[in-house]
Parts: sequence; structure tokens; C-alpha cells
Amino acid sequence: MKSQKHTSSATSMRKLPARYAAFVMPFFLSILMTCIISLISSLRSVGLVDHFMEIWMGSWLLSWIFAFPTLLMVLPLVRRLTLLVVETPQ
Repeated sequence: MKSQKHTSSATSMRKLPARYAAFVMPFFLSILMTCIISLISSLRSVGLVDHFMEIWMGSWLLSWIFAFPTLLMVLPLVRRLTLLVVETPQ
């Protein structure tokens, strides 16, 4: 009997080479973090007012524009600091 592979469209999508992981991880991290933080900050500042989504998306975009390059710059430092406080397997 032949086995058939079942692949979804998400898994059959071509992937980026591993060398791009250093940019892709901060990209997704910056999107998610700024989205959550700007949501909380916007809700606290203005509440659920009319046009809240516009206010939130403007706040998110401005935050993300600064967060992504900042993450790219500080990630090497964060990795070194992590190695100072976390045991590495022998």
C-alpha cells in the first residue's frame, strides 16, 4: 500500500531559508507585542470611543515603526545577557 501525504496549503507554502530567522522572529514579535500594548494603552487613554479602531491602529503603527528596528538592534545584547543568567547544557 502506498502512503499518501496530506498537506494543507499552509504547509505546502515555500519557506524562507533559515538565515532569515534573525529578522523574521523580531518581525512577528514586534507586531504582536506592539498590537497588544497599544491596545491596552489606547483603551486606558480614550476608552471604547467612536473610531477606536482608527486610534488604536494609528497608535499601533507608530509603535511598530519604532519597535521593529529597536528589536533588531537590541536582540544581540539580549541574547548575551540571557547567556549570562541561563545555564547552558554541557
